[in-house]
Amino acid sequence: MMKAVVIEDSRLAREGLLRMLAEFDAIEVVGSADHPATALVLINTHRPDVLFLDIHMPGESGFELLDKLDYAPRVVFTTAYSEYAYRSFDYNPVDYLLKPISQERLGDAIDKLSPRGLVDAASSEPLEITSKMFIKDGDDCHLVTLGSIRYFESCKNYVIVFFDEQKAFVKKSLNTVETRLPKRHFFRASRQYIVNLNAIVAIDEGIGDGYELTMSDGKVLEVSRRNASELKKRLSF
Repeated sequence: MMKAVVIEDSRLAREGLLRMLAEFDAIEVVGSADHPATALVLINTHRPDVLFLDIHMPGESGFELLDKLDYAPRVVFTTAYSEYAYRSFDYNPVDYLLKPISQERLGDAIDKLSPRGLVDAASSEPLEITSKMFIKDGDDCHLVTLGSIRYFESCKNYVIVFFDEQKAFVKKSLNTVETRLPKRHFFRASRQYIVNLNAIVAIDEGIGDGYELTMSDGKVLEVSRRNASELKKRLSF
């Protein structure tokens, strides 16, 4: 069962969503909040697996709340505003639900959260660091050893793969790519980048509690605050 927190400033919308979520055995709602400040306390206390998160709220937005977290729960955005959809991709949401939310659309989102949904999202089993990958970018074809890839960058509906002295575009999401990568070698630095740990040549303190990674090609990438503690664990004795 997945632990969930609902963050919604409208009482009617919040109570309605809680009633609908109660119909799904896979979800255990461990708390709800009407403001990002109280939501942050709930999230830090319960460490939920998933957030059902409104975007436009008084005080600060749902996006700003996510930026304060020190880990990356899965997110289902619930909003009355379609114009936030493009920006929401920066946060790799499970789904983007427009109000009024139907039980059917909510069910679709929860299906994506389920283990079966995660399996369906991945094309096959995780790769090994020595695996060879066939990458087709337009008319160009590349046979690349996974270990030679320095990092992956999310770019709208594509992922840019940086390897050797080249780069290639792959029409996949960064989340999908991540499911195929060996976790002992690759690290999700932020919403935008996954890095090969062996391609890091320097780590420096960044803004706030984050880090800056210098890659083997000289590129400097920021590690988000929420992922910095995980990187420290990965690279410490």
